[in-house]
This record gives sequence, C-alpha cells and structure tokens, in this order.
Amino acid sequence: MHTVAVLALDGVIPFDLSAPVDTFGWARLPDGREAYEVKVCSPNGSADVLAGGFTIRAPYGLEALAEADTIVLPGVTEPPPVLPPGVTEALRSAAADGTRIASVCVGAFLFAATGLLDGLRATTHWIAAPDLAARYPRVTVDPDVLYVDNGQFLTSAGAAAALDMCLHMIRRDHGSAVAAQAARMAVMPLEREGGQAQFIAHDIPPAPAGAALEPLLTWLEDNCGEDLTLDRIADRAGMSTRTLNRRFREQTGTTPLQWLHRARVRRAQHLLETTAHPVELIATRTGFGSPTAFRERFRKVTGTSPQTYRRAFRSGRVPM
Repeated sequence: MHTVAVLALDGVIPFDLSAPVDTFGWARLPDGREAYEVKVCSPNGSADVLAGGFTIRAPYGLEALAEADTIVLPGVTEPPPVLPPGVTEALRSAAADGTRIASVCVGAFLFAATGLLDGLRATTHWIAAPDLAARYPRVTVDPDVLYVDNGQFLTSAGAAAALDMCLHMIRRDHGSAVAAQAARMAVMPLEREGGQAQFIAHDIPPAPAGAALEPLLTWLEDNCGEDLTLDRIADRAGMSTRTLNRRFREQTGTTPLQWLHRARVRRAQHLLETTAHPVELIATRTGFGSPTAFRERFRKVTGTSPQTYRRAFRSGRVPM
C-alpha cells in the first residue's frame, strides 16, 4: 500500500492538515481496498502540536518520513526561516531516496527552506507569493496556478487547491476512475478550470454562488456523449443562455461549453484507461464531432495525445 506521511509542525493550519488526510483516505481501488495508508507525524512523535484553536497529537515521529512513498507539508501560521531540528535532514534524505514531496499552501515556505525547491517552479497562496519569492529568490514562484507538478516535488496554492493537487496525485498513481471517486467524495470536480487568478479578491467580490448548478452539472456529466448545444443546455436549466453563462462563470469559473469539453475529455480518459476501443469510437462516444476534433481537444486539456495517455495509464488487465 502507498504510504502518505503528513508532517504537522507547531502552528499547523488545520485545513491544510486535514485536506490531504481526507482526500487520500477517501481513495479506493476498484476492488474496494484503501489506496493509501495515511500517517500524521511530527518532529516530537506523540507530543502535542498546536493547530490554531486546538492541539493535536500526531502518533508518528520523523521516522515515518523515511518509510513514506509521499510526504505532504501542510502550511503553518508563521513559517519559520529555519525548520525544527531534524526536519530538513529527514526531508532531504527522503528526497534523495526518491520520495515524492508535496506542500500545501504556505507549506511551500517549509519546502523552500530545505533547499529542495531551488531552481524549480513552485506556487503558494497568491497573497503569500511575493513573500515566498523574496525570501527564496532561487525558487521561481508562479502565483497564477492551482498547483505545480515538477515530477518528484509538487506545491499547491491556498486552501482548496490542496484538494486539486491531491486528486492529481491520486490520478497519477491509480488513474482517473479512482481519482474521480475521491473527487465525488470531496464534492468537487476532478479538474477545475483556470488558476488562482479567478480567486484573487477584487474591489467588489462576487456574491457566494452556492451549489445551484449541481443538478445540471450531473446531467451534463451523464449526457456528455450527446450532441449538446448551448441552447439545449439552457433549456435543461430552465434559463436563458445569457443567464446560464453568467451562472456558470460565478459557480465554476468557466463557460458551459468549456465545462462540457472537459467532461468529455474526462470520459475519454476513462475509456482510454479501461477499454481497448479505438480512438475513433471513443471520439464518437464522448460527443466529439470527429477524431481530429477529439485529438485536438484532448491534447489541449491534458497536454498529450490520446494514444500516449493510453500507454501511460491503461490497466494491464484491459483485454485487447
């Protein structure tokens, strides 16, 4: 079983700690087994750790880092310039052994303090990005993305972006079907359109949108293989196309058709992973007008071709 160690330092931000614990904990393999064993650890083993308005007791010490396949660094309220004794050494040793390491939000400050991010691109909460860039000039800070994947090392933006990054890692480890189920447990899309820019506060922030579009999104997901026009989607929602576009922007950060394209690509990824269907048939079943349109959209969303994706992610159990 893949082991995830979540390192809790004094002042750990509760959400940053719980997000990876829950997200990896929700992941289930196709046969129902847990995909990950999650261990919360601290520099002092079972000693209490301050976590905002309460304290926690981590059952594991730094030795858990040496045994982990993935290490997650949650943010702390006041990131120290020097990590507690033994932490830097443990993280650098794990990195040398090939362990995957990821940070959540301002946990990027802890990550950068080890020197492991030197020369790499990274992100953090947009409001903390200038400070991270100033404190660690050898790190290339990108404040406009939800997460950055450098292969072995990953960093995520603020708060809920931890879920995006964890789902991305689950997808890398076990494919989109397992990640999609974890996303459903988290009640969030497997992939969100856009980056942090859509969340940066403006002078007049939009009103909270709630979840009014959830039934429509479910319907779109279930029927994405059909010929769906903007007018047909608006009719289903019982609103004008103008209102539909506005509601979509408020609640998803994208347009109905862009959201539909991504839903179709997600369906195509599932078929590429779980079947031996030719690309032409998958293009038809996922609502794309032609194999060429499918390939172009798939590459735009995933950065690779359908065939390359299939070679990387298809289960060995799929019959030819």
